Amino acid sequence: MNRSALEPLRNAVRHLVTAVSSAALYSFDHQQVTRLRAVTLDNLTTTLQEEPDISLVIIGDELLAGGVPLDTGLYVGRFVEMLRARGIGHIRFLQGITGEELSSLAASLGGGQKGGEIRSTEHIRLGRVEVRFNRSGEGDEKDPLADFTTEEVTRITELYEDVARNRKLRAAGIADVVGGIITALREQARPLMALAPLRDLDEYTFAHSVNVCILNLAQAMSLGIDGPLLQEIGIAGLLHDIGKMFVPREILTKPAQLTEDEWRIMRRHPHQGARCLIETPGVPHLAAVAAFEHHMKHDFSGYPEVPPGWSQSLVSEMTSISDFFDALRTRRAYSDSVELRQIAGMLLDRRGREFHPLLTRNFLLILSRMMA
Repeated sequence: MNRSALEPLRNAVRHLVTAVSSAALYSFDHQQVTRLRAVTLDNLTTTLQEEPDISLVIIGDELLAGGVPLDTGLYVGRFVEMLRARGIGHIRFLQGITGEELSSLAASLGGGQKGGEIRSTEHIRLGRVEVRFNRSGEGDEKDPLADFTTEEVTRITELYEDVARNRKLRAAGIADVVGGIITALREQARPLMALAPLRDLDEYTFAHSVNVCILNLAQAMSLGIDGPLLQEIGIAGLLHDIGKMFVPREILTKPAQLTEDEWRIMRRHPHQGARCLIETPGVPHLAAVAAFEHHMKHDFSGYPEVPPGWSQSLVSEMTSISDFFDALRTRRAYSDSVELRQIAGMLLDRRGREFHPLLTRNFLLILSRMMA
């Protein structure tokens, strides 16, 4: 999300919360409440000039705005409480929002006599946080993603190999790939059963990228995320390992443990991937961030090292979980695959240290449904 849009968005949240609270003390039509709603609308309008589609998602006690956590504090915390009290876990503001729409939202959040049932409007979209599954899809029914992901592995293989040859990424078609996966996932809703198969060990990096994309989308969709942010989260998964194309092939496919020098080369791939994506027009900023941070770990015990006070993107932490899961479930040149229940135990043991605790809990819920 554009950093210049964050400050007016924070101000909009602060004034909206104050308006709702003031309405409880005075009345919804009180002059002070009307003024606060007007200031809220001004700030939202300013924000939407920078970002015409803004998604706010509740994860734990945090409010994620376009992939960036808003500063925690009294107003953000109170706004999260208001949304949860009305059963809302995801809210989108679209360019063109009107005073009437905002007034309706404020009244509904307050729950007063003008509140009533909270509803989406043309420019304010509301959603519940829930894990979506298609229970009827079990059995021998053919997975509609199977052929799709095999074709996409081929397309991503070509994209990655082009980077390896030319040291440049062509972004054309990436959004279409992710859009197609999103469509297929919505039809199937069994993401962990739709991971792309590996035809041979050399294909690992490419199929792994498609799988991490699928797993990122599964996590995001279970949290109610939709629209442009959902696609960016998928793209981040698809391109998270692009930096490995700058690592010599013999290191990537080595069947034995890497030497200290080889490991030093391998650890450069987050920097190289982020640099490649930053320099590629049309690639979302979140993808570059995730490429840089996906080995960082929740407690910053991974790599690369960053200055104290670094704020890690939740999308990167989502990608880290997806990357860990798919790396363990796949047989590679130097390791066998790990059973799903064992992977679940490893995630459980490492949550709060290596992995974001709430994102891990959400992923384990998705995984538990697949193992039932």
